[in-house]
Amino acid sequence: MHSSERLKGIDVFVAVADFCSFSAAAERLNLTGSAVSKSVARLEERLGARLFNRTTRSLALTDAGVLFYRTCTSVLSELEEVEHALVSQEHELHGKVRIDLPASYGRLHVLPLIMDFVRLHPMLQPHISFTDRFIDPAYENIDIVVRIGGPDTWPANLGHEYFGAQRLIFCASPDYLQRYGYPENQHDLDNHQCIGYLQSDGLVGPWFFRGARPGEMERRAVQTRIAVGDGEGEVAAVLAGHGIGQLPTWLTQRHIEQGTLVEVLPDLATDGLPMHLLWLKNRENAAKVKALLDYLRPRLTPHGMRTSADKAEH
Repeated sequence: MHSSERLKGIDVFVAVADFCSFSAAAERLNLTGSAVSKSVARLEERLGARLFNRTTRSLALTDAGVLFYRTCTSVLSELEEVEHALVSQEHELHGKVRIDLPASYGRLHVLPLIMDFVRLHPMLQPHISFTDRFIDPAYENIDIVVRIGGPDTWPANLGHEYFGAQRLIFCASPDYLQRYGYPENQHDLDNHQCIGYLQSDGLVGPWFFRGARPGEMERRAVQTRIAVGDGEGEVAAVLAGHGIGQLPTWLTQRHIEQGTLVEVLPDLATDGLPMHLLWLKNRENAAKVKALLDYLRPRLTPHGMRTSADKAEH
């Protein structure tokens, strides 16, 4: 077999594997579903192995398919790297890198890091979106994702790195506490006006409390006076004196240091949702993606950008 024959159908196969769908791959590649199906069938015939287990409801890689997928994504990534290196004689990082960030944490703490990175690599073209919902990076063509929360098990096509859990504290404005007093215990929160987070499904997010056993976490519904579907908006409502909120330290630390917010019930401070840096495995060897991942890893923290105290510890 001529070496060029071995490359036929690889891009189609990888797209089907990434999306776990013939129709989604066809849409992404601007092909018909029939063309995609035939391309995979020809590839399986040429290899003498079944690459997918197909049912009416699901599509999954076989063991042979997983092995072939890893090899194909590695080859495609290396080809992309060679193309990029040839474009620039100085091998500068350049081109588009697509990044999706959680809205408030992303704007406040990740975007400034990316801007610093771009200053070091002026030929890079980041395309940055802000989304609090979980997205499918392969389907939406995203290279790097930062997420708060997420599934217990990440999809096989995603690399992921845990960088901590949100630290949640209860806080209120000095004005609110002067008018309504300090809550004395957890149950006393029921007697206060509360600010909550409005989820995308229209429900108010629960508050988090430590469970009976170490490492356990309880989620409890809260009756809110105001619910806001944005972290910075939630802080604004608390700053305006409308009630007590349970908020992550990456949103509140600056305000507490300035005295515009006051932590209450510090014994109830607890860890919240886990925070992860994610990336598509089939792009992790691309120089621009690898470089940005390497830049972000030591700089992302659950408290946001490092405070002076953090820097002193390090």
